[in-house]
Amino acid sequence: MIYQCFHPETGKKTAQALLDIHAIKLSPENPFTWASGWKSPIYCDNRLSLSYPAVRNAIKESFAELIRHHFPEAEAIAGVATAGIPQGVLVADVLGLPFLYVRAKSKSHGLANQIEGRYEKGMKVVVLEDLVSTGGSSLAAVDALRDAGVDVQGMTCIFTYGFPQAEENFRAKKVDLVYLSEYSLLLSQALSQGAIGSSEMDTLNEWRQDPAAWNQ
Repeated sequence: MIYQCFHPETGKKTAQALLDIHAIKLSPENPFTWASGWKSPIYCDNRLSLSYPAVRNAIKESFAELIRHHFPEAEAIAGVATAGIPQGVLVADVLGLPFLYVRAKSKSHGLANQIEGRYEKGMKVVVLEDLVSTGGSSLAAVDALRDAGVDVQGMTCIFTYGFPQAEENFRAKKVDLVYLSEYSLLLSQALSQGAIGSSEMDTLNEWRQDPAAWNQ
């Protein structure tokens, strides 16, 4: 199974761009609270990249290059709602492929669709996500596509925290994940430009080892 960064140089450039536009914020002394209730010294909002054309285009082109290299048989791109939708549309347009998206759950009205867009059983699809933490919601989208008879080639995302739990979850589901950038590359970039010091680096590394128990 593949679980890796697409290219180290792409990873560095992507991390730097996210830092530059403040899509990623580091605050070890005043941690954020995630929706899960976890306390975290980092907050990542990749949706901000859509507001910066140069960053948006760099991410779009990197995704397209990644998919051509790792998933050359892809017949469609599937975005994970909601943040994966705009990124996925951009990439599908570059590649000239159909686009569909996957909701967290089926609608309670209308056609009650969970998957929106036209697809066929056996269609080879790459799932696109903006951010992977533990992988739970991302892999739920994979399950929905597989249940519909879609051939999921793999998944890609802009950024991942690189939690050991995430890799275990992807391995358990037998899903390849190739990402543009990740946590270690981000910290290296932040340290090199003086955004964090060595003591903060230690705290940030400690958090990733056990985020659920950190700062309790």
